[in-house]
Amino acid sequence: MDFNMKKLASDAGIFFTRAVQFTEEKFGQAEKTELDAHFENLLARADSTKNWTERILRQTEVLLQPNPSARVEEFLYEKLDRKVPSRVTNGELLAQYMAEAASELGPTTPYGKTLLMVSEAEKRLGAAERDFIHTASISFLTPLRNFLEGDWKTISKERRLLQNRRLDLDACKARLKKAKAAEAKASTVPDFQETRPRNYILSASASALWNDEVDKAEQELRVAQTEFDRQAEVTRLLLEGISSTHVNHLRCLHEFIKSQTTYYAQCYRHMLDLQKQLGRFPGTFVGTTEPASPPLSSTSPTTAAATMPLVPTVASLAPPGEAALCLEEVAPSASGTRKARVLYDYEAADSSELALLADELITVYSLPGMDPDWLIGERGNKKGKVPVTYLELLS
Repeated sequence: MDFNMKKLASDAGIFFTRAVQFTEEKFGQAEKTELDAHFENLLARADSTKNWTERILRQTEVLLQPNPSARVEEFLYEKLDRKVPSRVTNGELLAQYMAEAASELGPTTPYGKTLLMVSEAEKRLGAAERDFIHTASISFLTPLRNFLEGDWKTISKERRLLQNRRLDLDACKARLKKAKAAEAKASTVPDFQETRPRNYILSASASALWNDEVDKAEQELRVAQTEFDRQAEVTRLLLEGISSTHVNHLRCLHEFIKSQTTYYAQCYRHMLDLQKQLGRFPGTFVGTTEPASPPLSSTSPTTAAATMPLVPTVASLAPPGEAALCLEEVAPSASGTRKARVLYDYEAADSSELALLADELITVYSLPGMDPDWLIGERGNKKGKVPVTYLELLS
């Protein structure tokens, strides 16, 4: 108990000394040991890294989960070290509502059939979103969170310890300076009248006491300087490790972009497939820009145009009044051909299109007046239209 009380009194004394030194520095009444410029740059870079990592982390969480209540719930589950329950995405919920609506309104009607098709597409979109959120959380959010909750806490702890060591060092310097000033004063100005011999003894005794005080202050200064230098080196090594943190975050950023690219490519593919299905389904009007017209008679020769496919065929690209070219008769344009690598599998919607397999190489070229989203692709003796978004042009 006695030992604990002594330790408590010693800690209180150290805390008081540091508080006095800190206050005097703020008021400009005490000298402060300055760190070198390189060390200050390391501190500034570490602070900037921490601040921007926090902002990027928070905004990415908003991107993946816009609902603030859901984010708070997930945060509480993580703090309680419990598994976050599976949550239905907005796309999956919309798919459920559309399927229920089609069941109630009539799944055999054109509207009901269309609702079912869109429901399946929205369900696939929701599943792709769920996979994207899961992948982004593991490959991007988790490393950023680990840095803030692990490495940065260690750096902050060592920086606070360095600050305390610096305050102790500056307090020792101030104590030594005061002791030397008092020693010089005691050795030059006697404290008592020279007519009394006893006062010479007292003056010499005071000078000896101040000499002991100076020796003690110098010893404390050497110890404080050693501890400060050791702690400064430890903190410097941790701050230089921020470069490795940047490299790790760069790798995680690449993984995030890769997962985001995959997600949007899946969404585009699902919606393109849906659009093709709707274009082949009678009674749907996908992407039409024609104004509404009165009902046509069953004998009208224009009724066949109401269900034309959305994607233009090569024959439709021919100028008015000219005969439509057969696909096999189409020659490459004057600009020449290029090689392209197929990014994703593609199923041809009709005979005018060319089916594709991922990673295969084909020859492509364009025709005058052709839709810029499409090219003519050749593989051996097969030829057909191919979507540009499924290709990576090589040369």
